Amino acid sequence: MQKRFTLIGGILLVVLGFLAYNALFVVHQTQQALVLQFGAIKRVVQEPGLNVKLPFIQNVLFFDRRVLNLDPPPLTVVLSDQRRLIVDVFVRYRITDPVRFYETVNNETQLRDRFAPIVNNQVRSVLGEVTLTSVLSEERDEIMQQIRRSVNAAVRQATVEAGIDTTAVDTTAVDEAAEDEGQVQLTDTSQPAERRRRGLGIDVVDVRIGRADLSSDVSRSVYERMRAERERDAAEFRAQGQEQFQRITASADREATVIRAEAQRDADILRGEGEGERTRLLNEAFGQDAEFFDFYRSMQAYSEAIRGENSMLVLPPDNDFFRFFNELPAGVMNAERNPEQRAQSRPVAPEATGALTTEPPVQ
Repeated sequence: MQKRFTLIGGILLVVLGFLAYNALFVVHQTQQALVLQFGAIKRVVQEPGLNVKLPFIQNVLFFDRRVLNLDPPPLTVVLSDQRRLIVDVFVRYRITDPVRFYETVNNETQLRDRFAPIVNNQVRSVLGEVTLTSVLSEERDEIMQQIRRSVNAAVRQATVEAGIDTTAVDTTAVDEAAEDEGQVQLTDTSQPAERRRRGLGIDVVDVRIGRADLSSDVSRSVYERMRAERERDAAEFRAQGQEQFQRITASADREATVIRAEAQRDADILRGEGEGERTRLLNEAFGQDAEFFDFYRSMQAYSEAIRGENSMLVLPPDNDFFRFFNELPAGVMNAERNPEQRAQSRPVAPEATGALTTEPPVQ
């Protein structure tokens, strides 16, 4: 009898454990769950912890509460300046309404198939109104924010139920206000389908352009234009440098000309003063002894005319140029014969003679 009670107690314990295993479920802090009964949504669990469901009748679907990633394939976009741009976009989104998410796309795989075309259409729509310069400039952040708002609006308006009129109740403004405040509004499953919230049950957190490349033809044309612009800038810089060179050269030449002119002027003044002093000394010497001065000048003329070993002059003997070869002037002869007279005349003769020797006159 005791063995029978033990066996029955063991069987009951196993049954209770099996029932508890099927009735209890744990929601992780990174998850949210839907409790389904024969495919119908009975309850939404968004708080982490241990929960209870009806065993064998109800089942649980788990959805991630974290920020998820969508990386659609690159697409070609025609910008407003008619340039083709290959854009690689990635999207960050979060499941905010698991009820709507389950009713529309059911799982993340189907969401990607549904969500990727929406993102591509909105990216094409926004980038089709901007230029390449805007995409590559500081305006890019504003463009990304505009794309995010457009994608969010398109996602909230999206629906997959065929034949359902979603224009009966417009809850878009209410949904946007609630999500802007950080609140999560769930779809009320007690409402009929035509009065439920629209959208895919997700919220787009961020949209970014990972890479934006030009096509090969456009890249080549852009490169050629950039090269032409750089060559134009280089030519402009060279022209400016040549202009500076010409300006500096002209200024230096003008200053050199002025300096040379001033130096030539000073040289002419000094030369004129020297010529005047030379003439004055010659006049003084000529006034003291005209015959000796005439003799001295003739000797200088002989020295200049007869130079070198092969110098030769062919003149008649009675030529005036050789008059001192026949006889000396009386004043010169007297000075040579009378040493006392030569000594007395020495104070005057050296000044004249020195001046004449230093600056020999030209015959």
